[in-house]
Amino acid sequence: MSNPLDIKNQVRRAYLLKGSCQPRHHKFPQKVDGTRKRTFIASWFDEFNSWLEYSIEKDAAYCLYYYLFTTERSERGHDIFISKGFTNWRKKERLREHVGDHNSNHNKCWLACEDLMNQAQHIEVSFSKQLEQLKIEYRCRLNASIICLCYLLIQELAFRGNDESENSLNQGNFLKLLKVLASCNEEIKNVVLNNAPDNLRLTSLDIQNDLFSILVDECRDVSIKEQMTVVIRYVNGSGCVIENFIGLVHVHNINAASLKKRIESLLSTYSFSISSLRGQGYDGASNMRDEFNGLKSLILKDNSSAYYIHYFAHQFQLTLVAVAKKHSSICFFFQYCYSFG
Repeated sequence: MSNPLDIKNQVRRAYLLKGSCQPRHHKFPQKVDGTRKRTFIASWFDEFNSWLEYSIEKDAAYCLYYYLFTTERSERGHDIFISKGFTNWRKKERLREHVGDHNSNHNKCWLACEDLMNQAQHIEVSFSKQLEQLKIEYRCRLNASIICLCYLLIQELAFRGNDESENSLNQGNFLKLLKVLASCNEEIKNVVLNNAPDNLRLTSLDIQNDLFSILVDECRDVSIKEQMTVVIRYVNGSGCVIENFIGLVHVHNINAASLKKRIESLLSTYSFSISSLRGQGYDGASNMRDEFNGLKSLILKDNSSAYYIHYFAHQFQLTLVAVAKKHSSICFFFQYCYSFG
């Protein structure tokens, strides 16, 4: 082979993966040999397994293993299976002679091919195992961060510290809690903080804020004051979706700009910001969903990652209301259920 040394094995693997050229359904041409016409026989592919190749262009047979690995081209007869090609169809025994015993050059080349492919498989298996281990470690690290986030949200505690450097006497609630968690669990300890990759510790403000979204709705209370409800939605350490109510605030105006301002104020109380959202969900009111001036659009201008999702429960409610209005039996059914509620 004439390829540069650094890519030779890549080329060899490609040849072996493709396999020997064995055109079994080709109409092999006949050639006169003495007093008889002879031809290559397709059944030889089965008899001499994967090493025997046939070139339609040259009407000749070759050895794939020999072509890839032999260094004995000067030995008598061996060049036939590499460059010239074997064409003496009446002397099939030459194919058996080429294979030879267990110490023959052919078998040495075959073992070299086996070693090359096994090496590649071992590398792939090793790489796959490393990737799987990295996934397990990442999942453990992520779960630990989520546990800390959940606790701080439930207790309504601030996340960040004024100084979160290694030399700080108080790094803030999140890092302190993560350290306590690591001290109680060896598996977590092995994958968090200083034992985590520098670019994948999951402790930065951006990462913490990647893990939640908000749900917002507004309505009038009995005193005809507009009230806005805000719920934080996130995934806990068990992979379950959790929704926590974090506040009910009065809004003087229900236009989108006013709602956005009040949401920012409420989130800042918990050391969050609009820029940290990864989702937002509202009902279909025009002030919420207006394409240009709605709350959804205003938030997306500040944070393109805060994807909007319509309330599915609200959609269901609207469907029930519409059906009940047009079908008295449906309306009666819900009134009946409500009376026994």
